[in-house]
Amino acid sequence: MAAGFTLIDEGRPMAVDALLDGDRVLVANADLAAATGWERKPQGMCRDELCVPLRDGAGHTADRVDLGALAVALGRPLAVDTEAGGAFLGTAAADRGERLASLQAPDFSLPDLDGEMHTLSKHRGRKVLLVVYASW
Repeated sequence: MAAGFTLIDEGRPMAVDALLDGDRVLVANADLAAATGWERKPQGMCRDELCVPLRDGAGHTADRVDLGALAVALGRPLAVDTEAGGAFLGTAAADRGERLASLQAPDFSLPDLDGEMHTLSKHRGRKVLLVVYASW
């Protein structure tokens, strides 16, 4: 069944043309390239000069790629909710490991109690204490 579907990759949501086949999500090649930067080529899925082979018989068609098989090939976690019409393609463990090894927190901005915005990168080189609270 064809469905409107939202794919989130690297924090960017994008509407894609998806065909739902049981628990599989088959995404149109052009939409997958626009959403993720990974383009289907004869040698597999390619992003710039890097290509990752896709296993034959993994449910791909000439014009669609199985999102789950792509996630496995890229070594990235995938969360899919077919009822809600969305999927989140997570960051590969190797990429997360590199970020952790750098000992540098990702940049973000948050308001203080007075509403003034603070960006972590403005405090680089100084010790920063973050106090976080969640009510759940």
